[in-house]
Amino acid sequence: MGMDERKFRILQAIIDDYILTAVPVGSRTISKKYDMGLSSATIRNEMSDLEELGYLEQPHVSAGRIPSAKAYRLYVDQLLRNGVIHTATTDALQAHFTGRRRQMQDVIDHAAQVLSSLTNYTAVVLPPTGPQPHIRTIQLVPVSEVSALVVIVTDAGIVRDTVVPIARELSADALYSISRALTEGLQGLTLAEASARMPEIAGRMRDNEALLSSLGSFMNETGAAPRGHVAVGGTSNMLAYPEYSDMEKARSFLSLMETRDRLASIIAQQGNVAFTVRIGPETGVPEMSDCSIVTATYSTRSGQQGTIGIIGPTRMRYSRVMSVLGTMGQQLSELFGDDMGGRGRNENRNVTEHEEEKNRKANQAHDE
Repeated sequence: MGMDERKFRILQAIIDDYILTAVPVGSRTISKKYDMGLSSATIRNEMSDLEELGYLEQPHVSAGRIPSAKAYRLYVDQLLRNGVIHTATTDALQAHFTGRRRQMQDVIDHAAQVLSSLTNYTAVVLPPTGPQPHIRTIQLVPVSEVSALVVIVTDAGIVRDTVVPIARELSADALYSISRALTEGLQGLTLAEASARMPEIAGRMRDNEALLSSLGSFMNETGAAPRGHVAVGGTSNMLAYPEYSDMEKARSFLSLMETRDRLASIIAQQGNVAFTVRIGPETGVPEMSDCSIVTATYSTRSGQQGTIGIIGPTRMRYSRVMSVLGTMGQQLSELFGDDMGGRGRNENRNVTEHEEEKNRKANQAHDE
């Protein structure tokens, strides 16, 4: 006895119905709701066979059947094999990022909230890991008499900015000269490497020690933060599902969500496969025995790779989840690639165009 086309159609109908209702499915339900041209008796016999094959489980003697983890695995593999994962509405996801947040951590946090909102499950987003981005340019733009905006552009197309204190007597021309010196001295270094070199630079530019000290601290914090940051969205979403109505089970799940290091190791996806789907016991995590984890990856221009994931009940809407993850992965890859870098730099140019033009002219005069 094996899995033929009729058995698979019945199994698919049971999975689809159970995903929507969380109620055990009987043969009469399938006969009435799905036009298969089969009698309830025939469907019932096929369901018995599916139970023997390990694809269905019967929680109670008088109840209908529910899909097993083995059934979900077959269902997901079929989705991937047939390529029936439709692309989620790109415009809807793009709308969430129209602000073009320049800080990587902001984007990661926002992505987790968007994913949880679009799927009604728990979302986890891990920052890119791999080669660290290298500094391309550093710009200092005056914003007041005693402060300046520092804009750091990396080869990953990522723009980072912060406000640092400056001496009152520093003019726009002086800030431009400092910008040039910093770019020449730190170009090609990672933020961590640049931070380590700042004391040496500060020793040569003692008049700007406060500015350089603040900049060094910012580089140190920013260079380290993305690797340790794990964004989680919609943790409480899981509590809305009957699978987690048991308080002890809910407490174990919420406790796991709080241990970010462990959560990151569970979610992290290796390799370049489009999706990884782990169902129930496949997660290898006791607290997630009734969960499925679906992950996808995104990348930066410098070759770093991050992971986005959805955690939901085993009866999750797999096609929808993979669709949203696939589209979000594309959006993040674009955001952290050429597009983000270009737009980020353009935004800063638009904001400071007048100041930069003035600085260029002043520098030309100095060179002459």
